[in-house]
Amino acid sequence: MTDKQSIALRVYFVGFVFIAALLCVVYETFSIQMDEYNPEFKTNSKYNQKIPVRISKRTPRMGDILDMNGISMVTSISFFDIYMDPTVPSKEVFDSEITDLCEKLSELFPEDIDQRDFENKVRNARERDQKYLLVRKKVTNEQRNRIKEFPIFKLGRNKGGLIDFIEKSIRKRPFGDLMSRTLGYYKVLKNNEVLRVGIEGAFYEYLKGEEGEEIEQRISTGWKKTGQVIKTSVEGANVVTSIDKEIQEVAHNELYTQLRDQNATSGCAIVMEVKTGFIKAIVNLSQENDESPSGKKSNVKPVFTERYNQAIGSREVPGSTFKLASLMAGLEDDKFKISDEVQGASLYRFNGLTLHEVKGHNYGKMTIQQAFEKSSNVIARIIYRAYRDEPQLFIKRLEQFGLTESLDLDLVGEPNPKFYRPGSNSWHNATLASMAVGYEFQQTPLQTLAFYNAVANHGKFMKPQFVKKITRGQDLVKEFQPIVLKQKICSMQTLEILQKCLKGVMTDGTGKKITSSYFDIAGKTGTAMILNDKSKKSEHVYLASFVGYFPVKNPLYSCIVSVEAVGNNVYGGSMSGKVFSEIANKVYATSLKYHKAINENGVKKHEVPISKNGNSYDLKKALKKLNVPYRSNTHEEWVKTTKGNVVVLDHVAFNKSKVPNVIGMTAKDAVKLIETTGMYVSLRGYGRVVSQTEPAGNPVYKGGLIQLKLE
Repeated sequence: MTDKQSIALRVYFVGFVFIAALLCVVYETFSIQMDEYNPEFKTNSKYNQKIPVRISKRTPRMGDILDMNGISMVTSISFFDIYMDPTVPSKEVFDSEITDLCEKLSELFPEDIDQRDFENKVRNARERDQKYLLVRKKVTNEQRNRIKEFPIFKLGRNKGGLIDFIEKSIRKRPFGDLMSRTLGYYKVLKNNEVLRVGIEGAFYEYLKGEEGEEIEQRISTGWKKTGQVIKTSVEGANVVTSIDKEIQEVAHNELYTQLRDQNATSGCAIVMEVKTGFIKAIVNLSQENDESPSGKKSNVKPVFTERYNQAIGSREVPGSTFKLASLMAGLEDDKFKISDEVQGASLYRFNGLTLHEVKGHNYGKMTIQQAFEKSSNVIARIIYRAYRDEPQLFIKRLEQFGLTESLDLDLVGEPNPKFYRPGSNSWHNATLASMAVGYEFQQTPLQTLAFYNAVANHGKFMKPQFVKKITRGQDLVKEFQPIVLKQKICSMQTLEILQKCLKGVMTDGTGKKITSSYFDIAGKTGTAMILNDKSKKSEHVYLASFVGYFPVKNPLYSCIVSVEAVGNNVYGGSMSGKVFSEIANKVYATSLKYHKAINENGVKKHEVPISKNGNSYDLKKALKKLNVPYRSNTHEEWVKTTKGNVVVLDHVAFNKSKVPNVIGMTAKDAVKLIETTGMYVSLRGYGRVVSQTEPAGNPVYKGGLIQLKLE
């Protein structure tokens, strides 16, 4: 072999070795990439023997549940688990800044992190080559952003070792217990069964979003996220409900106050839009104490919470509110005329069943309309005599009215109405009479309201709905239109008669005390004795209800209030009717539909308007905005106003040790002024303060209560 051939052979050999080495590098690189994205993870992979990895699901942020005005009723709050890799910072950076980092962390989390202890922990972890050291769990995004500016961590993950991408979300109701049962939740139980409650349960598929994928790697303490995202998760859509938070708060507060003052067991209230069937408010409150109250006054006020959605899920006897359906059936079948006269009595007997009038009243001779207005149980005798030979005809009419089936709600948990049919084992000779006045027939409060809503809506029976649309960002995913369950439940002639009767209840009957100074109300009271299985056996448990609509002309809203309480002075008119009236008045005060524009007639007034006493800054700002001339004689914070050619602002002397005079002020200013003294305020009414229970000038006592009346 010549020297030339020997050199050529060596060159070929070196080239072959180089190419082989290059191919090995390419293969190893490709193998690593494939293993990294392999969800099954092959344990015999050379790469995985060094740094095992796997693909895990990335949970998206759930969508919000909003009220009709876009206010979040349920939202997702993000928290972050903060870790650090103490082996990443250079020795120079670590030694010079670790003390400062631990000091900053201790200042941010003084209850959880001690500067010296944590610094020792970080140094020990660095010596042991520990790459995943917990700093703190459940850190808010605001705290997370502050941590990013701390020494060492401000260098980022690759140079500072900060690991801050582990995000966890929890569902939060910003308004606490408000409407909590209807808002609901979605929960997977231990046996993998799914529990769907309320709106969140019913619309979970829209709220949940789409899962993403990310890489995890296994270290000595377990599988940890790397922050490497393969597939980005998609946030859930927002569910926009028909609920008006303002009306919801009024209904909740008014019902709560009534239940507390009457020491009641539970109660519910629902407000529905007449034309569409959309629910504007729904409240369910039960006393926290499992034992039924005794009915006796106590110094300790009971507490009520939303534990069960009785408005949707609880069947109960409707009592006298069912008399509307009884009269509707009789009028439709020409069994009687509303003007027919009947003879009342103090009690009525039907084959072993005895029905008493309230407090033993004997109304004497009266028309059927008057009997309805007074809620007389003579209606049981009227219906019994009309249908005793053909009771199946009465049931058929109830079917026509939409009273024998569920409302097919989107929310789970609604039962079918419960009643007996002629010929069944449970039907007896007195069933018809009992059913006519709201016994031996059970339905939910929402089912009762839907029927009354149909009467207000000229016979059109609407499906109650809770959600108006579903959105994702600015895009509309789905919109819900009003759904008609029955076009006409009865003839227009019968409807007009019964609408007149419902108005008569308010003017001449059991609803006379349920009034509004703003509009007319039509409705029906109902009181039913129910089973007493918890309270003292000597005490009766009653279900007091009021259901109706307003205003009488062109109704906008229907509403039902139902209260369960113990005692002998529980009536639908006095108990539930008061809540109904307060809700109706608030709806009126906040709805522009009821109010004409102040400049509608085009006549401009030149006189100076009346101004309320209050905060000087607020008054001046309002007067300037409205171009009202004024003169200020003081620079103090609180002023009184007098009206002349201009509005004059004068100083109001205020001593924090004395009760201030807040008469003439708005609720906002009055509350602010009184609470600066350390006393508390209770408000009744709307408008301007006209009286205060604690006279001005009296000594202040910390924690005391002043009640203000507003008109």
